[in-house]
Amino acid sequence: MEIRKFGFLHDDARRLREKVFVDEQKFEVEFDETDDAASHLVMYDGETAVAVCRYFYSAEKGCYMIGRVAVAKEYRGRSLGSRIMRAAEEYIRAEGGREVALSSQCRASHFYETLGYKKTDDEYFEEYCPHVLMRKQLAQSG
Repeated sequence: MEIRKFGFLHDDARRLREKVFVDEQKFEVEFDETDDAASHLVMYDGETAVAVCRYFYSAEKGCYMIGRVAVAKEYRGRSLGSRIMRAAEEYIRAEGGREVALSSQCRASHFYETLGYKKTDDEYFEEYCPHVLMRKQLAQSG
């Protein structure tokens, strides 16, 4: 498996996010202006996109944000979500980031807790789905 970083919303990332968030989970608003400013990671099995996420610095939150984490249905259960999250954290750390936050679907919050994220706020809704803000301090290397 190879992870590639793009400074734009690559077509492979767009297709996988549509498949997971729009087709499977029935979200209606998947793409936004943040996609234009974010870095996008795509994990490949050969030339097949199997996992994606994006990250960006949020002045509003005062830290980097990771979002739109998705793994193709046929590749779930292989720790690819953890791998792409760790890769995003490494890129953020290399860019000087010390803290990262994410907006987790409540049903996925346990996954992020296993990666060291802590819930910070009350639940809120994005479209029909309950979410919670989670944060993590990044250990600095060196």
